[in-house]
Amino acid sequence: MAKLGTKPGMSTLAVHAGQQPDPTTGAVMTPIYQTSTYAQEALGKNKGFEYARTHNATRAALERNLAGLEGAKHGLCFASGLAATNALIQTLSAGDHVVCGQNTYGGTFRLFDKVWRRHGIDFTFVDATSTEGIVNAFNAKTRFVFVETPTNPLMQLTDIAAVSERARKKGILTIVDNTFMSPYFQRPLELGADVAFHSVTKYLNGHSDLVGGAVLLNDDGLHDQLRFLQNAAGGVPGPMDCFLALRGTKTLAVRMQRHDENARELASMLASHPRISKVFYPGLPSHPQHALARRQATGFGGMISIVPGDGSLEAGRAVFDRFELFTRAESLGGVESLVCHPASMTHASVPRERRLAMGFPDGLLRLSVGIEDVADLRADLEQALGGS
Repeated sequence: MAKLGTKPGMSTLAVHAGQQPDPTTGAVMTPIYQTSTYAQEALGKNKGFEYARTHNATRAALERNLAGLEGAKHGLCFASGLAATNALIQTLSAGDHVVCGQNTYGGTFRLFDKVWRRHGIDFTFVDATSTEGIVNAFNAKTRFVFVETPTNPLMQLTDIAAVSERARKKGILTIVDNTFMSPYFQRPLELGADVAFHSVTKYLNGHSDLVGGAVLLNDDGLHDQLRFLQNAAGGVPGPMDCFLALRGTKTLAVRMQRHDENARELASMLASHPRISKVFYPGLPSHPQHALARRQATGFGGMISIVPGDGSLEAGRAVFDRFELFTRAESLGGVESLVCHPASMTHASVPRERRLAMGFPDGLLRLSVGIEDVADLRADLEQALGGS
């Protein structure tokens, strides 16, 4: 990106960070370098590219772009959000310990509890709304604090600055899953976190047409470890996916504004609806961490969770099956509105007793509020809830 006299704003970074017109043709959009290998000029002499698992110019442009958005020195892209998470855990050794928020994405819980625990990594799952609860779980072998904020799907928050400060004093890295907020609304590294990571599949891409992950950080040593693992383990995205993600980030700012506007209005409507017993949305003044949400983010995002009726599976199913405009599907963060039943979809791997203990009932529904006309979304919610 050409140097500007002042620090670029987020909308400008989204469009320009990490990208220059193609030097060969002047193409404004980064080309799709759809190749597996590269010609060498002579023995040991190449143009900086040897094999596409190791280097790809389209992927490099996306990594620069996402690093610019998060205010990071380094960016690394992976084939999925879980591949990014996996690479971070691969930097650890048997016997190391991770403190993780208990209300984490079901795939993250499955990876930690069912895969890495077998290989000698120890995990403690805690209520990450409490800084003291996180700190009290530290031990001599703790290497990472791993949190989502807001959490999926209970929309609980972690005080990133407070946790990062306490962890740093003990040489522990704070890793923040920033998928729900995107760097447009929340920048964990500026709040003191060591690593921000994303499922690029979601808001960064925004069009529900690729799967990807990214890790953004400033530490040179950890970057070198992750770059080695990216190549050694090979969990990299293809150039077409990287091209699509670059296309997606260009509209990140305008999309996030609309997601946020729509979600605020719908959350307010749902909070007073007689057939909804609970609404989880940090933008509501009634949210127990509303003040923290205002302090560490510039918006509240497009994710809302609701508990219809008594919270039973039957109550959730009755609403879920009635949606017409909201598409019944897993995932989130696309321009289209989605409704998910986490207990049977995204969090099916989390034991029911663990879910219930967290206040996560069987009938909870998660809404990914899209950018459609909000009046149409309201109407669909009203009819799904039996209001028309």
